[in-house]
Amino acid sequence: MKARAGDWVEVLGKDEILRTLDKHGRLEGLPFMPQMFRYCGQRFRIYKTAYKTCDTVSGNYSGRHLHNGYHLNLRCDGRAYGGCQAGCLMFWKAAWLKRVGGPVQYAPNLTHSPNEEAESSPRCTESDVLDATKRPELGANTRYSCQATELLNYTTPLSWWDVRQYAELWRSHDRTLGEIARGLFYLSYYYGTLAFSDRWGRPARWLYNRIQAVSGGVPFPRMNGTIPLGQPTPRRDLGLRPGDLVRVKSYQEILATLDTRLSNRGLFFDAELVPFCGKVFRVSICVERFVDEKTGQLRRMNTPAVILEGVSCKARYGGRRIFCPRSIHLWWREIWLERVSVDECNQGSLSSSHHSAACATAQGAHSS
Repeated sequence: MKARAGDWVEVLGKDEILRTLDKHGRLEGLPFMPQMFRYCGQRFRIYKTAYKTCDTVSGNYSGRHLHNGYHLNLRCDGRAYGGCQAGCLMFWKAAWLKRVGGPVQYAPNLTHSPNEEAESSPRCTESDVLDATKRPELGANTRYSCQATELLNYTTPLSWWDVRQYAELWRSHDRTLGEIARGLFYLSYYYGTLAFSDRWGRPARWLYNRIQAVSGGVPFPRMNGTIPLGQPTPRRDLGLRPGDLVRVKSYQEILATLDTRLSNRGLFFDAELVPFCGKVFRVSICVERFVDEKTGQLRRMNTPAVILEGVSCKARYGGRRIFCPRSIHLWWREIWLERVSVDECNQGSLSSSHHSAACATAQGAHSS
């Protein structure tokens, strides 16, 4: 199957999918996770092709290639993984999908011969898929196995200079030519002007910010935090709950809460968060536990992080992982946010030019 973003597909039936899996519930190393069964027989649009993804396991955040992979904008609910709240976008193999003309679903043809059913009986069972969610290791600590933890086993390295990935972005409708051009321009500017250098990159960063200020664009997204290493970073508890309206503070306000490694009490402020500064969103979830992709262990956060509705990584500044379609949820410290009331949105009393549209979006999401 060759599909592009926006195409309609139907998830195959449970037995059909089980016939593609080995005894460990995997196809070409990619785990089929238990929560994916609920979507069997349903139709969805392709959200993005997964030709490229990013390595979040080894720590080098390089690009990886996945053969015949897709995203359907369906996220893991974490139920089979200790209640993990990361909400990762799930990978789907082309072998688990079929192209259809639209959202209208017709009754499937269930006619088959007994011999055909016997010859094509699944090698894998639903119990096998569930059993494969935990690694067979001794010890008191459960180690989980999911698509995120096993990413290196079903993908291959993808060099940033491999031009096929950029051609595939356009062919599959994952990105427009304008988006691709802007991303590559940023990378060229970042490395070509030495903007990454603390010593030599100041003029390049200054010029970048001046141009962005005039054009209404995003400031240079890789500035340094102001707190020296070894000194404590500040904390603020807002007691946020899902549905609360918040404004992301300005980039400069957030930099004042970060050490020189851009960390606030262990949570890294990534460049991909910068475009959301100054905008208003609703709280989606407060993350208290998640599966560590490197170890498979369920970890609990000393201070919950916040996920905001509609805020995910766009992979605009990621270097080797630029244009990754994985749309990982971005995590926020509460000190990077401030509460906003609906009245403030209605009265238009917020100062940023982004606020009117952002408030309208947030109110619409709340009313729906």
